Amino acid sequence: MASETLKKQFDEIGLSFDDLFYERCEKFKSLLKEWGRVHNLTSPAGLNDFEIEANIFDSLYPMKFLQKFESIADVGTGAGYPGLILAIANPDIPSTLIEPRAKRAAFLNYAKNILGLKNIFVISKRVENITGISFDLITSRAVTNTALLLELTSNISTNKSAYLFYKGSICEEEIKNLSGISFEIIPTNGYRNYLYIKGFK
Repeated sequence: MASETLKKQFDEIGLSFDDLFYERCEKFKSLLKEWGRVHNLTSPAGLNDFEIEANIFDSLYPMKFLQKFESIADVGTGAGYPGLILAIANPDIPSTLIEPRAKRAAFLNYAKNILGLKNIFVISKRVENITGISFDLITSRAVTNTALLLELTSNISTNKSAYLFYKGSICEEEIKNLSGISFEIIPTNGYRNYLYIKGFK
């Protein structure tokens, strides 16, 4: 079974998930392949089992170091990374997926219902147009540069909110001119750098 490979990867980094998690991951893979071919949710290369599982692993690797959070918002969830995957792994934590593109938002709502995830809320708006709500943890992968992300999400954050941005090799270049924030960069063996901002000073 394909999820055995994924389970082995998580076991190796000390993350443990129940059988329902892996069942939902398998369903997610099927849904993404079904919708992705028709609605162009991701590149064709991103629709094979290896790439989907790599993206699931990438989405959840930060659970090794994340501090406790009680709500999460993912900006620009797209095909589900990382927000939908984080919601699968944390089914008791309210998870808001912010995705302005209609086809992608429709997929996220469909996946939410098929997977039976009652903790997910999909908002089909640009993040800067959302008001009246804030989150403990704000995540984003491959949306825009760090300074602009912090600006765009200022209306859904407080001075206690943490940020987790999934970055590539230019992460340090992006944050060198930022001031007044407490952050940590967690690298992996590949190109990925996780920028974990724990709050503003």
